[in-house]
Amino acid sequence: MDSQLHTPMYFFLSNLSILDISSSTVTLHRILIIFVTGNSKIYFTDCMAQLYIFSWLSGNELLLLTAMSYDRYAAICNPLHYLTVMNCSVCAGLAIFCWSFSFLQILPSMVILLQFSCYTSNIINHFFCDIMPLISLSCSDTSILELLIFTEGVLLCAFTPFLLTSISYGFIIATIMRIKSNTGRSKAFYTCSSHITVVTLHYMILVCQYFTPSGTLKFGNLLSLVNTAVVPMLNPLIYSLNNRDVKSALKRQVNLRMACFTCMENSLDRMLSNKLQAFYLLN
Repeated sequence: MDSQLHTPMYFFLSNLSILDISSSTVTLHRILIIFVTGNSKIYFTDCMAQLYIFSWLSGNELLLLTAMSYDRYAAICNPLHYLTVMNCSVCAGLAIFCWSFSFLQILPSMVILLQFSCYTSNIINHFFCDIMPLISLSCSDTSILELLIFTEGVLLCAFTPFLLTSISYGFIIATIMRIKSNTGRSKAFYTCSSHITVVTLHYMILVCQYFTPSGTLKFGNLLSLVNTAVVPMLNPLIYSLNNRDVKSALKRQVNLRMACFTCMENSLDRMLSNKLQAFYLLN
């Protein structure tokens, strides 16, 4: 709604907002259904659909955070050519790649998982259909799927984005250290403080969630709840409450709405007064 926020950073932030809304919706709606109806059953097709969409969104979030780190690198390390480097086609291409690549990379794992026909139980010790609880219930050979999850999920979709993000911030820190004035350093660090906070929070939860011992299943479920409910709620707070541009845009929009409301109120008052004057003249 505010033209001053039509920049590459807020373009990626809007993608992240859509992703957070979708990620919370696809997982937490089952908890709401259980609380309202008391029915904790889920069809197998619904479970697989939930698993696929959640895995797609989880992988996409890491890629979007990586694209946003490149955006911060271009803004701090190459500010004079920032709008040229991060033009509309580049931003759209990065966003399309993030959404499409994360959608396709989960396909092989889902194909293997759908071929499993033997499960030791139909009770999932989780509040949504995640891949690791399903693997723990399967009595089929899961070695190939676990290897695929490790190579694709951990190395390709987690370690590679983390490495690229670290490289971007390595250049950013080197550029900030070369700035002589303290004001310039503070301003440069402020432009990426929200993003680095979200990245640090997300990777810390991810490491604690998927690299804990298998015996701490309740702790892993708690971290999953934090990752799917708390983190999507914190992202807009971190980016909004710690961002002067968003605060200024919000004030401008509020003032604009108040001015429009006052103008409409004055117009209605004039119309009513004119009608009253016409009524008195007729009488």
